[in-house]
Amino acid sequence: MPASPLVRHLPEYVFNLSRNRLLLVLLAFAAVMIFTGIGLRSPWPADEPRFAEVAREMVASGNWLIPMRGGELYPDKPPVFMWSIALFYWLTGSLKVAFMLPNALCSLLTLGLVFDLGARLWNPRTGTIAVLLLMLAPQFLIQAQKAQIDAMVACWITVACYGLSRHFFTGPAWGWYFAAWAFMGLGVITKGVGFLPAFMLIPILLLGLRDRQLFSDTLTWRCALGPLAMLAVVAAWLIPMALYVNSLGTEEALAYRDNILFKQTGERYADSWGHIQPWHYYLTSVIPSLWFPLPLLLLGLLRPMAETIRQRPVIVVLLAWIVLVIVFFSISPGKRGVYVLPALPMLALAIAPALSTRRPARWFPPILTGLHLLLAFALISVGIMAWNDYPGLVKKVSDYSQDPARLHEAGTLVFGVGVIWLLSLGVFWRTDALRRFFIALMVSWLLYTTLGYRILEPLRTPRNILAAAEQVIPSNAQIGMIDFKEQFILFSRLDFTHFSYFSNREQEERNAWLWMDETADSYLIVEDQHALLCFSKAGAIRLGTAHRESYLLLSEEHMKPDCAPPNSVKRFTTPGPGSWMN
Repeated sequence: MPASPLVRHLPEYVFNLSRNRLLLVLLAFAAVMIFTGIGLRSPWPADEPRFAEVAREMVASGNWLIPMRGGELYPDKPPVFMWSIALFYWLTGSLKVAFMLPNALCSLLTLGLVFDLGARLWNPRTGTIAVLLLMLAPQFLIQAQKAQIDAMVACWITVACYGLSRHFFTGPAWGWYFAAWAFMGLGVITKGVGFLPAFMLIPILLLGLRDRQLFSDTLTWRCALGPLAMLAVVAAWLIPMALYVNSLGTEEALAYRDNILFKQTGERYADSWGHIQPWHYYLTSVIPSLWFPLPLLLLGLLRPMAETIRQRPVIVVLLAWIVLVIVFFSISPGKRGVYVLPALPMLALAIAPALSTRRPARWFPPILTGLHLLLAFALISVGIMAWNDYPGLVKKVSDYSQDPARLHEAGTLVFGVGVIWLLSLGVFWRTDALRRFFIALMVSWLLYTTLGYRILEPLRTPRNILAAAEQVIPSNAQIGMIDFKEQFILFSRLDFTHFSYFSNREQEERNAWLWMDETADSYLIVEDQHALLCFSKAGAIRLGTAHRESYLLLSEEHMKPDCAPPNSVKRFTTPGPGSWMN
């Protein structure tokens, strides 16, 4: 059978399956997309090496209550995500597998919940379309295979939204209502913002005030008890942590408590010190690209969605909640694209009912087809430019590697993806535009998570820098680093010393000089761009380039005769952290 007829008729065959079989088919397909590539790459910056190293140290030290980074307390995030990586590392013995498993499983659960809620509120067809729409948005699959906290917190938030929707729109279901609040608590101790589903109560209350009968059995005084379930889950971690910190009584432990409870929550939201973006950042830079083509599809379905909204108030609640989440994150000066990920599953669910019964506006297919074709030609062009050593691309890759073969390999990958997008137009021309787009995206994703991971792995880790150092120093030597990055700890086969993440560079350098003066066979890795007061870079060994920086290796020969003592002695040594690579 020709490919196009097969693709055209396959959805109808799938939709005719029983609800349970349909869910299994969807989850099996999603599992292929999400789990392909797990174990094929190492943790990549910016966040993955940090969380992987924290989890590795939990297993190595046996201290799981308070996260440690390079032997120093890590106060930036609650521990749930690191616990999950540590658990899978302890179970599997493979950090390369363990660091990606939590988000993969959480993303699979998110898809299952979206399907089930769509099936309960409408029908299995709507639930299926919601799942496929969610997978169509690039941000979802990207985060499903990244070891960042956001996919996990998005899962807990989706569970909470599911519970609230089950209670208010298919209930009463008080068990699900209180479970929703409990998962909000789990979200809070995962990444602070787990309370976001509570915003759903705002449009529910407004609808309830307008129509007293709408939530007469579900919006009662018992709803006020929900936050107690959230607080109970938060207390399950907060109380032991506070007691442990008080028992230690050290300045560092008390600073950890204050940092994670105050600085990393309200202060970070109201007065961010990083990732500063304008108020419209999500509307103009994140949603149009990382959620594409869902925003375009939303515009193409405005009329049928308006009709659906009149029939089912749940869509009003979902859309209002999405707007509130985006507004919440837009108010804060600090913004990252992943922050709005939790709203994406509900957007897919809100669009699905209209798409299950109506076609988008006539302008939608030609625009999507045009963008499809444009993307294909753009990717093919970039691939050809990479093969021909286009100066801009050579400069870009030189931030990660000086090997020109790396650029050619990357060009082959990009060219191949472009060919996939171009072929999908020709082979599936008689298929509707959205389906063609979905097929091209899924095949491209599988290519990226296999061949792409193999090509990018040497470019995304500092292993080349550490290997170059290990070749010229004794096997029993210690490596130190000023202004360290977590990936250097994670990939070091030798004992690794740093001089406190919370010290300024001047104090770190003074501590490094003192450490090298007192420690035999000690060597220091520094960025070439850093000006040094206690060391001379003359004759230093050049180790190469990684992560947009060039690195040097210093020995005791590069120590200046004198260096001012540090205000306090701070050094943290991690023995053989890279043993997980064996």
